Amino acid sequence: MIDPIVSLAFSLYSSPGIHALLLGSGMSHAAGIPTGWEIILDLTRKIAHMAGEDCEPEPEVWYRSKYGKEPNYYELLQSVARSPVERNRLLRGYFEPTEEERQQGLKTPTRAHTAIADLVAGGFLRVIMTTNFDRLLEQALENRGVVPTVISTPDAAAGAVPIMHNACTVIKLHGDYLDPRIKNTTEELSKFDRSVSRLLDRVLDEFGLILCGWSAEWDVGLRRTIERCRNNRFTTYWAVRGRIRDNAARLIELRRAVTIPIVDADSFFQATTDKVLAMKEFSMPHPLSAKIAVASLKKYIVQPQSKINLNDLVTGETERLYGEMGEQQFSPQTAFGVAELAKRVHRYKALSEIVLALFATGCYWGEKEHISLWVRCLQRIANPPGGGAGVRTWLNLRLYPALLLLYSGGIASVAAGRYHTLAALLLRVKMRTNYGELASALRLRPAYVMDRNVEQNFPGMAQCQTPVSDHLFQVLRDQFRDFLPDDAEYERNFDRFEYMFALVEADLSQKEGRGYSGFVGRFSWKDAENSPDHASQYEAEAKEMGGDWPPLVAGLFDGKMERFLAVKAAFDKFITDLHWRWN
Repeated sequence: MIDPIVSLAFSLYSSPGIHALLLGSGMSHAAGIPTGWEIILDLTRKIAHMAGEDCEPEPEVWYRSKYGKEPNYYELLQSVARSPVERNRLLRGYFEPTEEERQQGLKTPTRAHTAIADLVAGGFLRVIMTTNFDRLLEQALENRGVVPTVISTPDAAAGAVPIMHNACTVIKLHGDYLDPRIKNTTEELSKFDRSVSRLLDRVLDEFGLILCGWSAEWDVGLRRTIERCRNNRFTTYWAVRGRIRDNAARLIELRRAVTIPIVDADSFFQATTDKVLAMKEFSMPHPLSAKIAVASLKKYIVQPQSKINLNDLVTGETERLYGEMGEQQFSPQTAFGVAELAKRVHRYKALSEIVLALFATGCYWGEKEHISLWVRCLQRIANPPGGGAGVRTWLNLRLYPALLLLYSGGIASVAAGRYHTLAALLLRVKMRTNYGELASALRLRPAYVMDRNVEQNFPGMAQCQTPVSDHLFQVLRDQFRDFLPDDAEYERNFDRFEYMFALVEADLSQKEGRGYSGFVGRFSWKDAENSPDHASQYEAEAKEMGGDWPPLVAGLFDGKMERFLAVKAAFDKFITDLHWRWN
């Protein structure tokens, strides 16, 4: 028998967005916000105190003895606060944390709220209905970079944009505690306004349901709304804690719901979210997907009549990658952590697999007429979606797929001797910044994409002199198996690309008045250990070929030998000075 949480996780992952959540008051109890029964006991104590009587130790027994009936939440609230405004003020104390409560983590979003927000940010949930007045869910969503559309009044329901057009819609069935029109009394909860009722009918008809923390005992109007919806297109999952009461049992039977026994909402939603994200985390494209794409590219790239097919192939995969890089999947608001770093790097790499394969193959085999295609592709990914607010490390890391593409295309260009392609990738690709546009050679360097905070915690690279560079060397190796099968040849071209990349950056930096400093790659410490001297090799090639040296013909260093030699001399001195400091 499959664990029902696993079944739910598969449903969310395989069919994102088809389920709506229905959350009851039990959801917020772990945050220190009282349940309806606890508010009943507190209101009973207030009534007893006003009457000058002692209701302890069992306030409900006192109430039953004095009034001859069971205490009812809605009647009690109406008796101590008759107007909506008075009820609003009374309820503030139950839902808003004091400073002391805030310091203790009370009346703030719980693990359940945060897990739900992660599902929404990942695109697995879009509609949430809740009977709670508090704003814990909205806070959790905003912490994940999601700004939900909140419907808490009949007017909002009547004028709302269709929910299918919203990234996230939160429907507060009983209102918001800051609005004096919140529903509290039995009469208020017996039915919904027509606009709200129509909205709920649509949700219940078009979505599956996931219910948690709702007993079905008190919300007569909501119970009737569910009862009249007989179309169960998608599975209903009902998380239950303890005994299932009669009203809930009838709805479970009516909806043919799958019941999921839980300990609490925190563990339920955390377990569900972990399973969904685990499936997403390790769902890399099938290996054949990249191979098929590369086979198509090789066919199109040699056929002039197939240039439209080539453009559609590369552009289509580029747009797919661009669409996967949004803040819903990679929220910049998340606190930095080593585990989160490893997860994001893995996910970015998985999403980039097909475009990387196309880019490496295309830059290796492509001709000059194809260069604009690679420039457009890299420029699109190098200007990712999203704003500029959040944790700086995550904002910079959004450029990791572009960094992979630049290295992939750069290594391929150097290996094939296509320096016109290399020059275009470094100089013609423009990236938006707060200071205007910058060439990728200045902006898209490892030290910027992965700052010191990342370098010091990079998975498996703690002992390396240049951890990001060594990481790129490892993760890109498989992209070049077909045309650089020898490991030594791959390493040689990787280091030659990095050295040329660093020289171009140093050239541009000096022209902007920032000196000849460039980024430090693997070639730096390797040369210090008497590995192949790429600096000398490049200089020897340049002097032998003169003005016909391919990097100069491609326009690097303004196409001038003296400029190349000046930049190289200054940069080599910069590296030599670094060696002294390292040693």
